[in-house]
Amino acid sequence: MALMPYHLVIFGASGFTGQFVVEEVARTVSEGPKGNMKWAVAGRSRQKLEKVLEQAAGVLGKPELRTQVDVIIADVGEPDSLAAMCKQAVIVLNCVGPYRFYGEPVVKACVENGAHHIDISGEPQFLESMQLNYNSQAAEKGIFIIGSCGFDSIPADMGVLYTRDQFKGTLTSVESFLTVNSGSEGGCIHDGTWQSAIYGLSDRQKLPSLRRKFNHKPLPVVGPKLKRRGALFYSNEIQQYAVPFIGSDPAVVKRTQRFLTEEHQATPVQYGAYAGVGGLGNIFKLIFAGMMFWFLVKFSFGRSLLTKYPEFFSFGFFSKAGPTRKQMEASSFRFSIYGEGYTEDQDPSQGKPNAKIRTVVQGPEVGYVATPIAMVQAALTILNEPAALPKKGGVYTPGGAFAKTTLIDRLNKHGIQFSVI
Repeated sequence: MALMPYHLVIFGASGFTGQFVVEEVARTVSEGPKGNMKWAVAGRSRQKLEKVLEQAAGVLGKPELRTQVDVIIADVGEPDSLAAMCKQAVIVLNCVGPYRFYGEPVVKACVENGAHHIDISGEPQFLESMQLNYNSQAAEKGIFIIGSCGFDSIPADMGVLYTRDQFKGTLTSVESFLTVNSGSEGGCIHDGTWQSAIYGLSDRQKLPSLRRKFNHKPLPVVGPKLKRRGALFYSNEIQQYAVPFIGSDPAVVKRTQRFLTEEHQATPVQYGAYAGVGGLGNIFKLIFAGMMFWFLVKFSFGRSLLTKYPEFFSFGFFSKAGPTRKQMEASSFRFSIYGEGYTEDQDPSQGKPNAKIRTVVQGPEVGYVATPIAMVQAALTILNEPAALPKKGGVYTPGGAFAKTTLIDRLNKHGIQFSVI
């Protein structure tokens, strides 16, 4: 590693998610190279950044955070300030979303100034346009740009790889079922994620044309073609109603499978993602909110209504204030993963799959506990295991970058647990 002043710089440290990333980095400094990690916070307002350090010092009982963590002033609208930030960092942890508006200048600055970049985006359009526009430049410079390293999409992407690695034989298809338990306190997600969803859905039709630019050949289908389930169905797997998962997981998993197939001649795993919605009351809410959302998101006045009143249009699921710490402590998630394939003695091009596997990825509250853990462990993996990363730099998914590392073991030690059932 070059002798940068900082292993990590957290950009957007005073944002809603950023503050929890700051706390997670402060907790894990001893896991850095040689048991040490030098880090700094960055953003537009010195005052807000100092306040976040002050808050973290209190929460963690680490008064030294007030004086020992440097503050860097950097603004997405000022490329010179981003360049100066990136020159000082081995890795930039970018917490400034929605990434479709603010992400690219940071990626560009990282590639040009020699810093690796990790984000927690769940926006396929951003993730894939970064791959299209910066992959070859990053590869030339040996820089890793690794997207979706939060709850979107480390549990799903690494969960599929974990399932493949635990399976004795050739795994050919996987379905995952996400359930979130918000505990007695209830739960919600901060407004920033809601805004990403609003703009993501209104731009959905631009994805196919972006994807055509890659000129990908279709991935081979090994084993029977995985059937898509309906828009709403009762899942025997999780014993509740479920819907297709509309997040970025399927897009990220597919990119990982493509990379591993093309670069490592692996057998591609087909993937279907679903989320439990609970009982009938929730279904009516979901259908109603969904219809309103689809309708309003098509018009600019509708988008501004959705942006102004997240609580109202999402039945309190999203809020401008975000969840309380108490709500976060009570919340958890569980990905149930069901895979099937062929035992070692069976030819996958012949006959039906003859073996099944069940794995689970479970962990704490998704947005502000699991996401910072996943992001920071991804960064620590880059710092501590450079030889296990892909041979050349580029724009990668988590699975593409970390398939040969110990990231899953690291996550297991930090409360995001992968296990075979």
